[in-house]
Amino acid sequence: MEITPLGDSALLIRVAENFNDAPIDVLNKVLATKRALEGAQIPGVVELAPAYTTVGCFYDPVRAIDAGAPVENVFGWIEQRIRKALSETNAIHANGIEGSLVEIPVCYETEFAFDLEDVARHAGMHWKEVVDLHCGAEYRVHCLGFTPGFPFLGGLPPKLATPRRHVPRKEIPAGSVAIGGKQTGIYPLKSRGGWNVIGRTPLQLFDPKTNPPALLRVGDRVRFRSVTRGEFEGSTT
Repeated sequence: MEITPLGDSALLIRVAENFNDAPIDVLNKVLATKRALEGAQIPGVVELAPAYTTVGCFYDPVRAIDAGAPVENVFGWIEQRIRKALSETNAIHANGIEGSLVEIPVCYETEFAFDLEDVARHAGMHWKEVVDLHCGAEYRVHCLGFTPGFPFLGGLPPKLATPRRHVPRKEIPAGSVAIGGKQTGIYPLKSRGGWNVIGRTPLQLFDPKTNPPALLRVGDRVRFRSVTRGEFEGSTT
């Protein structure tokens, strides 16, 4: 396990070197590490941010100093407590941590599915088969990022893996469901993007007025459900 500085008030805990070989095992290690550090309640730590192979630990140096950290080495003081917490719980060897199951309704009709036909051609199948495969899998949230609340979802059926667009779009509507390489994801906000858009959900994935503001969390399980245009409109009114 590697712990390195991340600016002057954060550090990065790397729990695995490679994500692609065993993504679920790595996800479990990341989640277990985060859970152990939350339980340790290290003074000064204000946020833990899980990602593909790391956990970002953000801390307030003033609080840490008030709790006994030496002014000249707050990082070392925090690092020592992180290593102690993880060694005591054996957290990085935990597995089988299950997140919540969230169902995402998606309308795959042409108006919302700018690139569905392109994905179908790349996969060598009818677009309806693409929808069936996309809805038939269960996904895991491995990371949130790019824009607030954007979930990077692992578990995409290999047949649906499609390279990102050569020219990204300047504007993708909020709620767009897309495929980028071996992953699928959802654009919570209107933004630029280069993934292949295959549908849209009426759900709001990010709302700064709620707590937590993001609908999904790292570790959650996700299933997509195909809905008609009428069902989509009914969910947005």
